[in-house]
Amino acid sequence: MEPSKEYVFSHKGFYFGANIATPEYIDSLETFEIRDSDIFIATYPKSGTVWTQNILSLIFHEGHRNGTENIDIMERIPWLEYNVQKKDYSAFPSPRLFATHLPYYLTPRDLRNKRARVIYVTRNPKDVLVSYFHFSKIVATLEEVSDFNLFVERFLAGKVLASSWLDHVIGWHSHAEDFNILFLSYEEMKKDLRGAVLKICNFVGKTLSENEVESVVRQATFENMRKDPRANYENLAEYLRGQNKGHFLRKGTVGDWKNMMTVAQSERVDEVLKERMKTLPIKFIWDINDEM
Repeated sequence: MEPSKEYVFSHKGFYFGANIATPEYIDSLETFEIRDSDIFIATYPKSGTVWTQNILSLIFHEGHRNGTENIDIMERIPWLEYNVQKKDYSAFPSPRLFATHLPYYLTPRDLRNKRARVIYVTRNPKDVLVSYFHFSKIVATLEEVSDFNLFVERFLAGKVLASSWLDHVIGWHSHAEDFNILFLSYEEMKKDLRGAVLKICNFVGKTLSENEVESVVRQATFENMRKDPRANYENLAEYLRGQNKGHFLRKGTVGDWKNMMTVAQSERVDEVLKERMKTLPIKFIWDINDEM
């Protein structure tokens, strides 16, 4: 069952949001001018994008850390392919921070010349799937699929916004040598947030004091992000189906798929993904109690 054209369009083998991008704009990104100081967060949806945006914002903006600036994460770290407000990114001061769900092959050409830095975050696919299902029920720009079994099949077939999870993750990992890239997992960030913050600081060349690091870690916990309107996308209420439908940030846990999936659904995901996942150089954590 194909996704509705009201919500997505297919362009160059990838599903984009129908109301927030155009094929012409996507094509224009091929020649998007990259600066060496640019930093990109690249993810498949529901893999920790907002979390990583918040961490980067806290690392780079003292005003975010100390509460003197009230600027939304979307303003600080806009979506490259979803420039709804038609902002002139060339006028942004360096370092520019961007978020993207683009597959590796649709990113700007200069990014594939190891110019700028990319932080790629993965999350175990069962948690991604469950989070995506709940997310599609609250966000008006996504097609709502009320039958979870049907959503499982759509997800596995790549018939959702951002297409196939497996293709996305394998694509970025198998072309890592084309990018200046740091791979992180949602699960390692959950288990050792301070360690992840230090890894990011080291990768982006940002030196923070011990107190500043502690401030980043404290404010980037899921519980504190949910309370922070700058970090929780609260101001995007117009994109929600209704105020009582839910929040952009739901649970932020590892292993929540066990509360939603039947054994048969879990085995179905294994059947479709496991064989190709063996080629990935990452070990997925399926439960927060698993060893890293």
